[in-house]
Order: sequence, then C-alpha cells, then structure tokens
Amino acid sequence: MTPEDILSHPPRVLTQKQRESYFETGYLLVEKFLEDAWLERLRASVDKLVERSRTVTQSDSVFDLEPGHTADDPRLRRVSSPNDEDVTFWNYVVESRLGDLLADLLGPDVKFHQSKLNFKWAKGGTEVKWHQDAPFFPHTNPAVLTVGTYLYDCGMDQGPLGVVPGSHETEIFDHYDSEGNWTGHIGEEDLKRVATNKAEYLCGPAGSLTLHNYRTVHGSEPNRSDAGRPLLLNVLSAADAMPYTYNPLKTKYYQQCVRGKPAKWAHHDGRPHLIPPDWSGGYTSIFALQQKEKNDAA
Repeated sequence: MTPEDILSHPPRVLTQKQRESYFETGYLLVEKFLEDAWLERLRASVDKLVERSRTVTQSDSVFDLEPGHTADDPRLRRVSSPNDEDVTFWNYVVESRLGDLLADLLGPDVKFHQSKLNFKWAKGGTEVKWHQDAPFFPHTNPAVLTVGTYLYDCGMDQGPLGVVPGSHETEIFDHYDSEGNWTGHIGEEDLKRVATNKAEYLCGPAGSLTLHNYRTVHGSEPNRSDAGRPLLLNVLSAADAMPYTYNPLKTKYYQQCVRGKPAKWAHHDGRPHLIPPDWSGGYTSIFALQQKEKNDAA
C-alpha cells in the first residue's frame, strides 16, 4: 500500500498526526504503550529463554551468543524467532493493541514476516552499525516496518535505537564491501551521504515502542551501563507487500495475517532493490555479520 492509501483509513490507536509523522520521518516512538500485564508476561518469557541459554555453548539457529558467554554468566546477543520458542511472544502480536497500531501504519491488512529478541548485555553489549533493513529482506513495496518493544527503561547509556530522519526516502545503500562480501552495514564512503549527525535516538521507559520503516537508516551504540537492554523486534508488512527472497529467520507464523486478510494482488514499488546473499544454508544474526564472525548456524 502507499502512504496515501493507508492514511485514507481512519486511525485505530494512533493520532493522525503520529501517522503523518511516521510517513514523513520514517520512524515513530510511542512511549508507555504496553500495559503492565503484558510487560510482566513478556519479561517472564525472556527470563525463561535466558535460563535456557545457560546450557548452550556456541551460537546456533536460536541463540546467538556474545563472546564470553558461560552457564554462570549468560551473555546473549539474539534469540531468533522467539515467537516460535514461547507462544507469549506471538500472543502479544495478535492479541494486544499492537496489531491495531500496526494497522494504522500498514493498512487494515497486516501480515507477519519475522521476529527476533536482541540483547545489549550490560557493560559492553554489541553495537549495531548503520544499516537499512530493506537489503536483508526486500519486498515488492516499502509498506514494511520493524516494531521494537522496550521491556525495560532505555536511556542513552543502554544503546537505544538511533534513526536518521527522512532516510527512508533516499536510496537503498549497498551492504556489500568492494570485494562483494556481505557486511550487513553501509560502507564508509556511502555513509558520507547519510546525515548521521542528525540522527535521533529513541529513548523511552519500559513498555515503549520504536517503529521504523524498513528503508530507514538506523543503528545503535554499545550498552555502556550496568543494566541490560533486551529489545523485542517484530517485522510486519502490508498484506500486499511480497518478499522477494528467502527468510533466514524461519517461523511457523511466516506471512500469517495478524489483522485483516491476505492480499489478492501484490503492489509493486518501481525502485530497485539490493538482493542479499542466499541464507538458506544458515544464518545467525546481524551482530555476527557485522563483526565478521563465522556463520555456524545450521
């Protein structure tokens, strides 16, 4: 769907001003959106996953581990497809007000693409370099967004999401290096054309949402605080946005509608798309890619 198509439908949760701001800047912060009951349920499910990770000794298709991870001191970078690991995460998407909020930005027919639970562990959690999501999972049109849920307060010391306003309306940048190797981030020369000096950092209290279009340039600093920062991320799209390439974060909920119904026709945007590598043989996370670690996912 186009922004004009989406805005023609009356809002369910957001104000019209918030919706217009999202389409103008490419992002939105909604503070304290999540009710305490949902927050408690999600935190409990995260704690269970961290406990499970104590028995994991190397990164696999579910757990991506920071160097130094041990049973006594678990340090995670990511849990892939948490919705498949604990149904609470999926129920949050389909049963809470989140689905209605997403319909305000994607149109009445909303479908699921993938999920991940990213961690920035206390005292040094990994940075995420400037990048766009579109090169990782290109779709036929840009009605695709990532919604992040802050499960705990997130200030500047925790490495909040940083976004470059208006960058969703610029080009899709190359995420390969000069030798054709996928890096998962924008190269230094291309980054000179991005106004990272105008980046906005989306801090917020527990229960806040960050939303950014999949063309928006974004990244985050390391966590320099004594408090960890788990960020629950879900990627969704308008029903008429069709993925071009293989989804490495396999999920039983792939392409399932969370609001409305499946599309009968695909909508195509005329701009070119960068195609990612073939990840059908395995994938860990953006952290491993950007840090140039060996991909050991099965």
